[in-house]
Amino acid sequence: MSWTVADAVDYKGFPADKSRTGGWVAAALILGIEICERLSTMGIGVNLVTYLVGTMHLPSSTSANIVTDFVGTSFLLCLLGGFLADSFLGRYNTIAIFASIQTLGMVALAISVKLPQLRPPLCHATAASNNCKQANGFQMGIFYLALYTIGLGIGGLKSSVSGFGTDQFDEKDDKEKAQMAYFFNRFFLFISTGTLVAVTILVYIQDEVDRSLAYGICSISMFMAILLFLAGTRRYRYKKSSGSPIVQIFQVVVAAIRKRKMTTPVDTNSLYENSPEASRIDHTDQFRFLDKAAILAQGDFEERNAAGSLSPNPWKLRSVTRVEEVKMMVRLVPIWATTIMFWTAYAQMITFSVEQASTMQRSIGKFQIPAGSLTVFFVLAIMITLAFYDRLIMPLWKKWNGQPGFTNLQRMAIGLVLSTIGMAVAALSERKRLSVARAVGGTTKTLPISVFLLIPQFFLVGSGEAFIYTGQLDFFITKSPKGMKTMSTGLFLSTLSLGFFVSSFLVSIVKAVTGSKDEQGWLTDNINYGRLDCFYGLLTVLSVINFVVYLVCARWYKTHEQHPPALQMTSTTAKANGSSAEDRC
Repeated sequence: MSWTVADAVDYKGFPADKSRTGGWVAAALILGIEICERLSTMGIGVNLVTYLVGTMHLPSSTSANIVTDFVGTSFLLCLLGGFLADSFLGRYNTIAIFASIQTLGMVALAISVKLPQLRPPLCHATAASNNCKQANGFQMGIFYLALYTIGLGIGGLKSSVSGFGTDQFDEKDDKEKAQMAYFFNRFFLFISTGTLVAVTILVYIQDEVDRSLAYGICSISMFMAILLFLAGTRRYRYKKSSGSPIVQIFQVVVAAIRKRKMTTPVDTNSLYENSPEASRIDHTDQFRFLDKAAILAQGDFEERNAAGSLSPNPWKLRSVTRVEEVKMMVRLVPIWATTIMFWTAYAQMITFSVEQASTMQRSIGKFQIPAGSLTVFFVLAIMITLAFYDRLIMPLWKKWNGQPGFTNLQRMAIGLVLSTIGMAVAALSERKRLSVARAVGGTTKTLPISVFLLIPQFFLVGSGEAFIYTGQLDFFITKSPKGMKTMSTGLFLSTLSLGFFVSSFLVSIVKAVTGSKDEQGWLTDNINYGRLDCFYGLLTVLSVINFVVYLVCARWYKTHEQHPPALQMTSTTAKANGSSAEDRC
């Protein structure tokens, strides 16, 4: 038995000792910083609309777009974080640096909401007469600077946390490989725990005590998490970087374009291949244009290596394995594109749904639930769904089907279905709320209707997130090439980013199309006079169309799925023994 991990080193650069590095102890330290990141992110995001509307005196649609743009940019920056981690910094340094940047941003935000010079004068406006002064350019500039400093930290941190966590488990060790399978669910459970604390305790402190105090707590928790993370330096396993996957992808594309006029040989065995046999990926017939990058041509070998022999110019010639890795990434794109719509629906849960809650009865006895805390039902739905899936569905599914749970594609499909139903329910709930608003008058500050009417939409979308988040994380990490896992994690997180950007885009389009000089259309500054139910209905229709497209893409992916090298070797061995892998199954 080997007591070292073949492709990992310890903090001194020596082969990682299994007994002293990695495992659940190291993973737990990494999960700790993820809890605090989620605590900070959700502590800001879920209740930011109420601050922008109530304190900065911005219109509701503008406030919603500010929140979705912030969250969208944060997750889009995961691509930058992944590039820096793969090319220069490594995952450990990326986490430490960007977690520190996020902490500085949290401190700046706490100061910006505390100082009266950085917000407009207090104003108690009514729906009929709103003469409140909006925040000026300087005040919004300081606010944006702090907010997007946090976003930069989030992007760099989240791009590497899940990948660095999986680095602590050896895929070639059966015991540790089984532990890594549970890591994804526990990773999401820790995220949900941080979110739960954010939408309950932190939101209550923001609304009832002091917003700057809540942001200060986030800053301190991030600082403590960084210290805890650094304390585990000797315990972590560090994977060797294979260079930037973005550069590798461009090299394949450039080499293929250079040889676009050449004819791909019928015998694919004549294509160039220099990868170690154990890590080779078999050639596939899909995206044949990229195969041109592996065609041998005069002038391809022009660089001398350390031994003095000629080596190929990577911008002119790439191996079959490198070409197939790019093909694997291209195959992910249709699934990536069709999961964006879920996060557009999700964006409504922390923007317009929170604003809905602020107009409804939220009292339980003498205690009034903060509008932002209604998302606690969203988080509870996630945790209940994960527990139900882990303890009941997985054992029953394994007993009936022989599989340890739903596949990643099936989980994503379930998430899309639940979010679609959630949007339909949200439209019906909003129609009921609007009927009450019209009956008592839109100027009424608190409508005589319980906020618990919104629970079903939070629960459905929350349950959907439990399925789609774990499904996406599993899919993009396990179906991508080994050297491109950080990039594929960034690709997954970019679906969240684009989902929020699509939400902002739809809000702007709907306001422009449905509004007029005299009326503001579906999305008014006072939602009691708007038609938010129609907007939710539009999202429902778009979600149905998106789900149909997803099914087509999922079927296409299954048809052209490329297996990892280990499975290919198993299949080759089986055929050599007179039977195929399919026959054995």
